[in-house]
Amino acid sequence: MADFYQILGVPRDADADTLKKAYRKLARQYHPDVNKEPGAEDKFKEIGKAYEALADPETRARYDQFGEAGLGGAAGMPDMGDMGGFADLFETFFNGFGGQNPQGGRTQRRGPQQGDDLRYDLNVDFKDAIFGQQREIKIPHLETCEVCRGTGAKPGTGPKTCSTCGGSGQVRRATRTPFGNFTQVAECPSCNGTGQIIADPCVSCGGNGVKQVRKKLRINIPAGVDTGTKLRVSGEGNVGLKGGPPGDLYVFIKVKNDSKLKREGVTIYSEIAVSYLQAILGDTVKITTVDGDVNLKIPSGTQPNTTLLLENKGVPRLGNPVARGNHEVLVKVNLPTRITDGERELLEGLASQYSDKNINSSSGLFSKLFGKES
Repeated sequence: MADFYQILGVPRDADADTLKKAYRKLARQYHPDVNKEPGAEDKFKEIGKAYEALADPETRARYDQFGEAGLGGAAGMPDMGDMGGFADLFETFFNGFGGQNPQGGRTQRRGPQQGDDLRYDLNVDFKDAIFGQQREIKIPHLETCEVCRGTGAKPGTGPKTCSTCGGSGQVRRATRTPFGNFTQVAECPSCNGTGQIIADPCVSCGGNGVKQVRKKLRINIPAGVDTGTKLRVSGEGNVGLKGGPPGDLYVFIKVKNDSKLKREGVTIYSEIAVSYLQAILGDTVKITTVDGDVNLKIPSGTQPNTTLLLENKGVPRLGNPVARGNHEVLVKVNLPTRITDGERELLEGLASQYSDKNINSSSGLFSKLFGKES
């Protein structure tokens, strides 16, 4: 008797995945609809018999120990009442059951199928995310093969009805049990549930009916997007099989950081450092905003860590670019670490003019800045 491992061309320690790949390759090679050479059909049956025997761990163990005699005269057929083992074997043989229909078989997907959605991650500069822009991107996606127009068959030919399942896309297997006859329905392994076999595949797409191409797209990035914003571009995903509609493209935004400005929602944050004299006397300083440099008034008597507000200088609200957030500026006061003797004399003279009974808000600030008790 022929060795089942030799029939499949695998070593005796081959795992389940290796067995499945070897079987599928040989089954397609010797399928009667594809291979018209004498003996191809017998070879096809022999391959199926060998895989049935080795696909189930328990059946394989009996075969390894006793050879084909250990299978009870029927390779791959379980003992009476071994319904669980039979179901496991069938699931392995036909690559699982997926969605079950009332008869226990895989839900058929023989008609047009919706194409897959695609994801594209796009890095956007800080200011471009605030005011929006248009970007050109290139995406790899599946499009219908122009040569075969999606049929997968060489021009002038067409798919043929699968002889294994008779075009139904399903195969049935029955066995007797103590409880009666048991019928299992599963996707046909020869046509993968399509009911058709392409004997002469299209050279351009390899029989798939679709090809991967790189396509240029111009993406409109609206004002106010932020990291995590998801933009949907309808119909730019992978094309569907058998003439099905394409999926969508989802563009995920990631906004780059800015060295001077920070953002939280629609609010912009920044810091500015002023001298103690600017804080006491007040001043006008230039600061950076998303709209460019603007003048910011520092009121006299500004306390350290005061927040000043620039209204409508923040981020436009997504979907409503007219409404903008604010820009908040945190004021840091720089105190000198060293002063000259002349500066010390002047400051001490100023400080001595204020007594405990005559301290107003400005002197309170002055005393706070220079460590005088008020």
